[in-house]
Amino acid sequence: MQEPEQVLASIEKSENIWPMSCQIRDREVQHGIWLARQWELHGFDLKPALDAPFQAVLQLYLDERADYRFNLSSQYPKLFVVLENLDDGIPKLVALTAAQSVAAQFMDGDYLVLSFDMPLPVQAWMEAFIGRHGELIESGKKKRKGKGRASGN
Repeated sequence: MQEPEQVLASIEKSENIWPMSCQIRDREVQHGIWLARQWELHGFDLKPALDAPFQAVLQLYLDERADYRFNLSSQYPKLFVVLENLDDGIPKLVALTAAQSVAAQFMDGDYLVLSFDMPLPVQAWMEAFIGRHGELIESGKKKRKGKGRASGN
């Protein structure tokens, strides 16, 4: 596996890939007599330094266009960061996505899913991606004629 600084150095922004870093910080939260460490997402650096600690690549996929449109049409579009809880206390960044359904797949395991408002340049970039490739129309199964309906005879 490549070191984080090598990841961003070798990847450039394109029509479906955007390298960035996530501004993730921890703070101590008191629950009764217990102190707990809580991780929070404070934003994204769209032109990250090579030594940024939480580097990721936002990649857009053709089969997730309906999810992107749903996210962009919401009042506050979000980006989702998936972190894996490790024993040493420092989480490992697993995924960065704009698809809520992808982020939801990680919520049942030992993962922490954080979200933050999507920056306007990323929203415009996603709109352009959808514009180039078209909307993904999800089609259901074709209903059989007469099935569950009055036949009219």
